[in-house]
Amino acid sequence: MQPLSGIRVLDFGRYIAGPYCAALLGDYGAEVIRVERIGGNEDRFIVPVAEDGSGAGFLQLNRNKQSLALALGSPGGREIVRRLVATADIVVANMPADALARAGLDLAALAAIRPEIILVTASAFGDAGPMAHSVGFDAVAQAMSGVVALTGTEEQPYRAQVNYVDFATALHGAFGAMVALRERDRTGRGQQVSGSLLGSATAMANVLSIDHALTGIERRPLGNRSYGSSPTDLFRTRNGWIMTQVVGDAIFARWARLVGAPELIDDPRFADDIKRGDHGDALSAVMAAWCADRTTAEAMAALAEARVPAGEMLAPGEVMAHPQVQAMGYVEQVDYPGTPAPAPIVGAPISLSATPREPMRRAPLVGEHSAAILAGLGYGAEEIAAFVAAGAVQVAG
Repeated sequence: MQPLSGIRVLDFGRYIAGPYCAALLGDYGAEVIRVERIGGNEDRFIVPVAEDGSGAGFLQLNRNKQSLALALGSPGGREIVRRLVATADIVVANMPADALARAGLDLAALAAIRPEIILVTASAFGDAGPMAHSVGFDAVAQAMSGVVALTGTEEQPYRAQVNYVDFATALHGAFGAMVALRERDRTGRGQQVSGSLLGSATAMANVLSIDHALTGIERRPLGNRSYGSSPTDLFRTRNGWIMTQVVGDAIFARWARLVGAPELIDDPRFADDIKRGDHGDALSAVMAAWCADRTTAEAMAALAEARVPAGEMLAPGEVMAHPQVQAMGYVEQVDYPGTPAPAPIVGAPISLSATPREPMRRAPLVGEHSAAILAGLGYGAEEIAAFVAAGAVQVAG
């Protein structure tokens, strides 16, 4: 039995933050029902990779879920949701507060049906303040967190290509759900867990704000270098690129000896991490020259032997085949109807020593489990057929 077996999660999430939060709960045994609109939510079809138009992100973020396709605004859809909520433990819905209320998914409406319910929400900017009703995505929160201003160059700031703020918000939501479940075990009460993209972004970038508040230093973007260590940078080898992150006196000394420059250890310019960061251009130049004469494999072998933190830059097509990724078992090859090959999907990248995860189940087709879910709620075959005929429900196949 999995740790969350017996917990039913209703996933009304969209895009990343809500769906990934629910997927993490499903990874450890929660029964997750993705409630989506007839024909599928818009997030299903981003970066399509399957014949039905389902996208790469959808396959990852909706593993271990069932699909119930409903017209939420229809009388039948509202009736089904009420009956479904009565059986649920957690509702995940990353949408603004006014949209939650219109859909009948605000805490007051849910608790009127099931007082023990836990509602996990995520908005762009939170539920108070001048932007509470504004919409936003990951890159907007990145820009507002201070990170983008220090990424790239002064002439051209860059945002991260990966939507890390969305994923961080999902992680915070899953953590909050676990805290709320623990509290419910003690008190029997449900509650709302609220997160936001801006909150996650500012939490992850908080060190930058603390630095400025206490030192007054206006940092400027350094490309791939670091303010507080060096050589921390991306370096070209004879056939690729590697990243090093030299932090602390001991690692710095090992690095200096490795590159044949032990005199740098006692150089006052490089006396500690901050000073090394301040003079990172000089140290990066030394490392760049050392890497230029070596292949990636040669450089990585030497760095590993000297115990200097480093990694080769991998293209997306190389990541899943890397021996370390393979050895850790992060990836499962999951079939999905209409894809040219199994999709390499990474589940929750943690392990429990006494409770291994069960094999991953693929993301669902639109409405694939609608009939079974409705039958489990007590609807008969004729009632289900009537819902379908009225356009309230979609049944796959």
